[in-house]
Amino acid sequence: MEKNQTTERYTLADIENWSAVAGDLDPPIRLGIFGDPIAHSLSPQMQNAALRACGMEMQYARFHIRASELRSALLFLRKLGFVGINLTVPHKIAAFIQIDEADESATRTGAINTIRVRDEKLIGSTTDGDGFLRAIRTEFSIDLRDLRVMIIGAGGGTGRAIAWQCALENCERLVLVNRTLKKATIIADQLRPFFSGPRVLGPSARLEAVASDEPVMRTQLGDIDLIVNATPLGMNPSDPIPVPARLLAPHHIIFDCVYGPSKTALIRAAEEAGARCANGLSMLLHQGALSFSIWFNREAPINAMRAAL
Repeated sequence: MEKNQTTERYTLADIENWSAVAGDLDPPIRLGIFGDPIAHSLSPQMQNAALRACGMEMQYARFHIRASELRSALLFLRKLGFVGINLTVPHKIAAFIQIDEADESATRTGAINTIRVRDEKLIGSTTDGDGFLRAIRTEFSIDLRDLRVMIIGAGGGTGRAIAWQCALENCERLVLVNRTLKKATIIADQLRPFFSGPRVLGPSARLEAVASDEPVMRTQLGDIDLIVNATPLGMNPSDPIPVPARLLAPHHIIFDCVYGPSKTALIRAAEEAGARCANGLSMLLHQGALSFSIWFNREAPINAMRAAL
């Protein structure tokens, strides 16, 4: 039983003075998540439930690490006896160039959300794409390969991973939307070989990169089944909605990678439009289970993790 279970958020200053700050914790912290913001993350509840279910004497904690602090935090991480960490906004792309090795999924996407620490080396992976694939199957009983997909926020780490997964699954159609069009265009160019074959009947291109403005999105959405919000919009109640509500229709399926205690504006708009929708909890569950498997080379106790969420 945990004598000293932590619910605290730690900082870079704590990492720099780790033995004094956390040396007495029992069980010790050996896993965690780096992000900014981080208070909302449910990863600790889920991963600590998994560790308990497997009888592992360690715990998982939140670390509030700003973008300017990531490099220092990762340098210290090598020396702390950690098993690994997860990365969330805004670190997934920045961390990729600060690790020692990357697996195939991470190398493809140029983004990571999972690090294993082995002999003071940092080995990066991304479980976002596979976690997303499993979430779509679980939530909607449908496979990506049958869908025409629009990803909003395709330039970020989560969006990139999802875009690659859609390409690998040979989805019917893929539209990449990003505030900075150039970022979406670069990813589209990387994915073009996957979409060279003819699949969709009709005039729509199978792969397109577009800017996130309403007239352009309106034109695209008639030929889209699944709309994915891969931006952080929705993490704060005051955030604008990533897709104008009036563009949503009953035939759309909406997946919002953001999760929280209350429904996001996008999920509320989807329900009002009569569309099927889900938030990011199921993706969190599946990518978290995949991270657990990477760290411990064993199957994750997914039922314990689901119950904790």
